[in-house]
Amino acid sequence: MRDENFGVSELAEKLTMSRSNLLRKVKQEAGVSVSVFIRQVRLHHAKQMLLEGALTVSEISYKVGFNSTSYFTKCFREEYGYTPGEEGKRKRAEESVALVSSKPRRKWSKPLLAVLLVVAAVGLFFSSRYQSVTSSRLPKSIAVLPFKNDSNDSTNVYFMNGLMEAILNNFQKIEDVRVTSRTTVERYRGLSVSIPELAGQLEVDYFVEGSGQKVGNEILLTIQLIEASTDRHIWSQRYQREIKDIFELQTEIANSIAKELEAIITPEEQRRIEKIPTQNLVAYDYYLKGLEWTNQGSGEDLERAIDQFKKAIQADGQFASAYAYIAICYYYLDIFRADKKYTHELQVYADKAIELDRDLGESQIARALYFMQIEQYEQAALSFEEVLKFYPNSGRVHNYLSDLYNNYLPDPEKYLTHAILGIQSAVENEDSVTASYTYLHLSNALAQTGFIEEAEKYGEKSLRYNQENLFTQCLLVYIRLAQKFDAQRAKSSLLEILKKDTTRLDIVQEVAKMCYTMKDYKTSWKYYERLSKSREAYNLNIYQSQDVNIGFVLEQLGRKAEAQKYYDSYLGLAKMDKTIYKDLIWSAHYAARGNVDSGMAYLKKFSENDNFQYWIVLFLDKDPVISRLAVHPDFKRTLTKIQDRFWAKHQETRKLLVKEGVL
Repeated sequence: MRDENFGVSELAEKLTMSRSNLLRKVKQEAGVSVSVFIRQVRLHHAKQMLLEGALTVSEISYKVGFNSTSYFTKCFREEYGYTPGEEGKRKRAEESVALVSSKPRRKWSKPLLAVLLVVAAVGLFFSSRYQSVTSSRLPKSIAVLPFKNDSNDSTNVYFMNGLMEAILNNFQKIEDVRVTSRTTVERYRGLSVSIPELAGQLEVDYFVEGSGQKVGNEILLTIQLIEASTDRHIWSQRYQREIKDIFELQTEIANSIAKELEAIITPEEQRRIEKIPTQNLVAYDYYLKGLEWTNQGSGEDLERAIDQFKKAIQADGQFASAYAYIAICYYYLDIFRADKKYTHELQVYADKAIELDRDLGESQIARALYFMQIEQYEQAALSFEEVLKFYPNSGRVHNYLSDLYNNYLPDPEKYLTHAILGIQSAVENEDSVTASYTYLHLSNALAQTGFIEEAEKYGEKSLRYNQENLFTQCLLVYIRLAQKFDAQRAKSSLLEILKKDTTRLDIVQEVAKMCYTMKDYKTSWKYYERLSKSREAYNLNIYQSQDVNIGFVLEQLGRKAEAQKYYDSYLGLAKMDKTIYKDLIWSAHYAARGNVDSGMAYLKKFSENDNFQYWIVLFLDKDPVISRLAVHPDFKRTLTKIQDRFWAKHQETRKLLVKEGVL
């Protein structure tokens, strides 16, 4: 209780729980975040000590982990509606009432008295907690609009954008403030939209506007805080500072606006806000230029970003953020390459970022992406979980983890868990594109666990956030296929989606796969051939699991020699795979080669699992390769066992979803 640094991570460790499970459990049971819950417990104990009257307010504040009496007083007033100094007066008033209405005292046995005291203490805590939760205000929501560059020098735009992003990031460190992402507000740059209209679209209470310029070694900046509902300027400040004071300026702006909003800043949050990324202003200038290129996102832009970040490191070799972003850029330059080009560089810069600042979220992300690069997916998952210590409500990090448990460490239950955890951030803190993908993850996770109607609801919600999300459009095709198996309609729908972007290889292979299921091998090869040529031309290491289908299709077309190349590739996948699907992969390998006994032996081994995707249940008996095993007397019985185990697991998952409020 006395340790002011005892927070979420420490509590998770004491309870031997993962941080993400702790966050989810406390949110579910108490209706607040873990850090708020810890603060409520501290304040509850402070209240008990105040009632005892043996210590001063200052002494009590330190005993319950507040290193500032004024901050303790502020938090106490927020929680109970009056100051700690008033607690004694309230107690005396209550005692006066009690004396008037006193009755003869009943004698209690000591054991019973002990039990009643515990019950009373627990009841008091939970009743006060409930009162606090129901009466507390929601976090103040703000949007930091794109800053205007008042200079005629357009090269200053990167500096104003960087200043805006730094101020926005400081707000994101304050739990009591909900901030709209930069990606969302960037869409409104240059548009003539009124504040009330923006308020309706972004659903925020306040806007921060800024304009200024860099003139030599000085920053001229005007910041305004606007109340969204009335379009009224409630605070404005003009700053004229030297460049060397830029970090102090960023901190001052965040604190001033938080004060105007009456938002609580915890000591830990204050330390994060005041943390200076580098003492070297030349390095910081290069860093801001690198961020500007990173946000553009193309391959050439990422290379330009790396160049700027490297210049930042030349100026300050201890600049952790610059090292982290170089690693992140290298990962995205390599992301679709079969032969990774920058693995060594990615490792070096990620390791250096961790060495310099382990508590920097970007450092942990860089390390996680390195593990993704070298296909150590378990380590990547652990590193992303570590990132949640710094960004517990990041929809983006939960999306990373969702992707991991969907594609690399297949686990429908964990996939579903992170999809659920990402939803609140998707709605509150992320842009519409990220929100769309977060709802896509939840929709897909629900579909994979057999909740088809619910999956359709969240899939449609994903499209409402971003109509151009072709991943969601494809998923909805399969969801409707599960409701009524009409392969021809599904094929037609997929072809319509492919017309919207003919370069999408993921959709090309979905069309090919659907034609394969329909045993339309000629059309299937038409699309599989497009996929194969693209993989060879661009050296892409994607969709190796489709090679058994491609080999089978070619074999049906009488092209056995060509088919062998794809069968060999699939055999390589079977030897390397370590997921729960490895036995199913071996089963398909032997089935394609006509070895029914070996194929069935592996299918039986796979039937001992239960945590697999619904699509296995939907397609397994319709798959042309697996159907070669139908001549075996145990085939139907094994398929039934696979289905039964899936639906038993489905019922367990239903309990989780009901508990989480998803169903």
